[in-house]
Amino acid sequence: MEARVKLIWDFRGANAMPIAKHHAIHLTEYAEAQKLQNPLVGDEAVTPMHHIAYMIVEHAMMDKLREALKPHRGQLYED
Repeated sequence: MEARVKLIWDFRGANAMPIAKHHAIHLTEYAEAQKLQNPLVGDEAVTPMHHIAYMIVEHAMMDKLREALKPHRGQLYED
């Protein structure tokens, strides 16, 4: 299986959780519109004031998605 990458968008502050959840909805919509294969999209709490939205995709898609979606950061994803 090809390596996967976790593209991450950071949200901080009192409204971080609802913003991250809402952003994840848009990431899901984008993945469906672009017919991406097997993306994993979600949100996580890092701290009570720091939440992230993320999209996990095949490494080969990283450059295209990084250019289109402008994630704040990324990391290799291991199951």
